[in-house]
Amino acid sequence: MPIFTPLDEPNHWLPGPLAAGPFTGLQGGAVAGLLTAEVEALAVERQWGTAVGMTAHFLRPTPLAPLRTQAHVVTAGGRVSVIDNTLWAIGRDDPCAVVRVTLARERAVAVPGFAPPPVTAIDPARYPERYVSAAHDGPWFWQAMEARHGNDVFWFRLKDDVIAGAGVLARVLGPADWCHGIGRPLHNVALDPNPNLSVHLLRPPVGEWIGVRPQAWWQPQAGIGAGQGTIHDTDGVIGAVAMSVVLLPWPAPVAAPVS
Repeated sequence: MPIFTPLDEPNHWLPGPLAAGPFTGLQGGAVAGLLTAEVEALAVERQWGTAVGMTAHFLRPTPLAPLRTQAHVVTAGGRVSVIDNTLWAIGRDDPCAVVRVTLARERAVAVPGFAPPPVTAIDPARYPERYVSAAHDGPWFWQAMEARHGNDVFWFRLKDDVIAGAGVLARVLGPADWCHGIGRPLHNVALDPNPNLSVHLLRPPVGEWIGVRPQAWWQPQAGIGAGQGTIHDTDGVIGAVAMSVVLLPWPAPVAAPVS
């Protein structure tokens, strides 16, 4: 079942429980996936080509509530098209998130002396499974995927599409958005939300598995950080991800009631 289901009015969506993040609001990868999937669907209709990259800005927490979106064509035609898509909670005027998607029409170019890297196929199913629970102990986006870890790569196999018929780039964004969290230098000492997310694809993934080889750095004295990583399929590297990080204090434990 898709993570977001369409409502009766066009470009209106209802997020399911698995769209939730670990703390407040929806997971950024789910939000970016929804907005990018809509652009990829438009690209098929209007023959804009393949989605090769996107940048998302998460402006405020997106609630687990009915949502609406609106796309805006920045430029279309020729080799490259650029499309923005913005998301609001229904009944609110201030947007929750915006993505800018870059699309390109494929065109073969002869490059003398170029040789593609050799392929060494990997089977992520041989690595141990990994599960991370949300702070609210309820359903969340991690449960929409099967996750495994081996050889410094975190592997994800989506159980549910973001929306029905989601495109290639939208499918990659969920795993890519984990990069700063799974690569963080310390765990359970500070919150580290990413206010943005940038992903660039070299080619579509082969098969169901999408891997992320993460790195993350913190600067606590300024309360900021950064994350980056390479994105893989079972044949090799297919792209890259990067994001900024804002550090926040770890929530204090809730005191037990006095009897």
